[in-house]
Amino acid sequence: MTALVVGDLEFQVRRSDRRRTLEITIDRDGQLLLSAPSTTAPAQLERFARAKQFWVYQKLAAKETLPPKALARQFVSGEGFPYLGRTFRLLLVPELDVPVKLEAGRFKMRRADAVDGHAHMVRWYAAHARPWLEARVERYAGRIEVQPGRLVVQDLGYHWGSCGKGGRLYFHWKTILLPPRIVEYVVLHELVHLIEPHHGSAFWQRLARVMPDYEARKAALAEIGRQLP
Repeated sequence: MTALVVGDLEFQVRRSDRRRTLEITIDRDGQLLLSAPSTTAPAQLERFARAKQFWVYQKLAAKETLPPKALARQFVSGEGFPYLGRTFRLLLVPELDVPVKLEAGRFKMRRADAVDGHAHMVRWYAAHARPWLEARVERYAGRIEVQPGRLVVQDLGYHWGSCGKGGRLYFHWKTILLPPRIVEYVVLHELVHLIEPHHGSAFWQRLARVMPDYEARKAALAEIGRQLP
């Protein structure tokens, strides 16, 4: 990606052969992303960004009014860790057959593994996210009549999900931290992208036909997501 500076705003420009329109999005940390067709001239990018400056300032100001992000979790007994919208307390134990286990309503972790606790928790989340997401993808794919490709769970930075070549679906491992109804919105959102690549009216209409309350779920995703460590 390249950078485009307009006044005091800096946009990361992402070009794609599949894209037909220009779009500005703002990541959770305030980073500005300008998505554009591969053939868009630099002058056109700048004109579009300048035309959207007031909108960008409004969105950035709204983000400033949101509550601050939660602090990073500490890997000590009693610390809470989210999973599918619920919080489970951590218990450090001297011995365990695996680095992390959810058992009897608590996360358990070997005390010796706490120093690498983040890595162990991420692996646990990713491993448990995959079958859960696959089941929801299968459910919603049938309802909108699409045939997605392989499902991949990984760190997507500030994106919850994305689509790749061959209908491949990518989901952030953090999706499994969200409440189920919010994760289902993320799943359906990406499935609809297999039919409608861009966020035009046709995209939102198709999404609404399957999930009439998608706007409420979308708003909840923005709010809850900001609170995740």
